[in-house]
Amino acid sequence: MALPIPAYADIARPPRMQRAGRAALRTLDHIAHDPLALVGLILLLAVVVCSIAAPLIAPYNPNYIDVAHRLQGPTGAHLFGTDELGRDLLSRVMYGGRVSLSVSAISIVCAATIGTALGGLAGLLGGVTETVIMRVSDILLSFPAILFAIVLIAFLGISLNNVVIAIAVAYIPSFIRVAYGSTLVASQQGYVEAARAVGTREWRLLSRHVFPNILPVVLVQFTLSLASAILVESSLSFLGLGVQPPLASWGSMVSDGQLYFSQSAWGTIFPGLTIVLVVLGFNFVGDGFADSLDPRLRLRTG
Repeated sequence: MALPIPAYADIARPPRMQRAGRAALRTLDHIAHDPLALVGLILLLAVVVCSIAAPLIAPYNPNYIDVAHRLQGPTGAHLFGTDELGRDLLSRVMYGGRVSLSVSAISIVCAATIGTALGGLAGLLGGVTETVIMRVSDILLSFPAILFAIVLIAFLGISLNNVVIAIAVAYIPSFIRVAYGSTLVASQQGYVEAARAVGTREWRLLSRHVFPNILPVVLVQFTLSLASAILVESSLSFLGLGVQPPLASWGSMVSDGQLYFSQSAWGTIFPGLTIVLVVLGFNFVGDGFADSLDPRLRLRTG
């Protein structure tokens, strides 16, 4: 009696949903038991919620000028104090988070999408495609992200859209490198070889077999890149190349506050402290994701 031949789906398609579910549960369990990752997640949630809900919970209009109460320290009326124009610092920190977080998030989403696609193509196709993509990414990686972003802003002009473009382009090479290495490993797996054997096209290999399996590694890079992008966006705004007045961003607030630091340091301390907490939060969560993918951890937890 002849044995039944498994269908193509049984040969070439890995149980992605089961593996993805196990990976998600393992990650959540690890973060729940990792004090630093849990603290980072709480910090991020607090800042994101306050920024999103700023129109509802901010005590003042962030651009309301009250010269009579300029450069005040924390009081009951102004918990973070006021800036050089008498504007409420707490309100401006909340609204500044909407700008800084959204610019950084949109930039990294674009960088991750483009970089992962290019890195996956380079790892799967090889040949001339691999050489061109990887050599260009190597050249771009030789420049610090902030320096590359400044050059692009100088070329494109100062605007919020150009800041997003500059940060995205600066971080594409990082995702290319991560996706390329992960694709080389994934492409050697049995299910990919089986899919190739039955004539599956390259784009289908990428979308159905490779990308779902390199997603956890890309997610770690995404989280860590967000932390770095916050610093780049804040640096650009600090230098006057990012968000322009009257919009508030954390970097521009630090820049404005340092001019009056001797009279009132609060205009620099609070936005600067917010940047530090957000960057630490992203790094802690990113480290938690990375630890959850550690094979040694999987062996311990089963």
